[in-house]
Amino acid sequence: MSSKYQIKDQNAAHYLTMTIIGWIDIFTRKNYRDIVLDSLIYCQKEKGLEIYGYVIMSNHLHLIARAKDGFSLSDIIRDFKKYTSKQLILAIQNEPESRREWMLGIFGMAGKTDSNNKEFKVWKQDNHAIEVYSNEFIVEKLDYLHNNPVRAGIVEKPEDYLYSSARNYADMEGLLEIVRLTRPVNM
Repeated sequence: MSSKYQIKDQNAAHYLTMTIIGWIDIFTRKNYRDIVLDSLIYCQKEKGLEIYGYVIMSNHLHLIARAKDGFSLSDIIRDFKKYTSKQLILAIQNEPESRREWMLGIFGMAGKTDSNNKEFKVWKQDNHAIEVYSNEFIVEKLDYLHNNPVRAGIVEKPEDYLYSSARNYADMEGLLEIVRLTRPVNM
């Protein structure tokens, strides 16, 4: 695997993109988005994850996040993806889902070709992690992820999209608590 997008400094803030295998639009369903939200909240409370910005799109997730001192961002992301994979598969198998066989087939094929998985693979292996290196960079990435639903034609204004930190930055109630950026994050 390329080392270009690996997390080297475990406590530095990173812009992360996590993508579903085959770009399957799994997060068009609220119950699947809620699995991701619940897991992120758990990681914030129990694993030292600080989130500065996020958006959950139909087939990928963008985060600007870091691990608090004493925690490892790579470990947090690994555990998050492992847990959410299991929960998403269980939800697909046990809840009403018109695309069940199709999705399980794709996730199953991906799992069979990856020695790290036993049965299903939901997330692509890499996290496309880019260390935050300047205030300009983080502002650019926050703008990019907040405007993702606008570019996709889902909403007219970033803060209208419920599954994004744009709401937090617009002084509206968000679904996740975030650390609002008013100063540099790498101090």
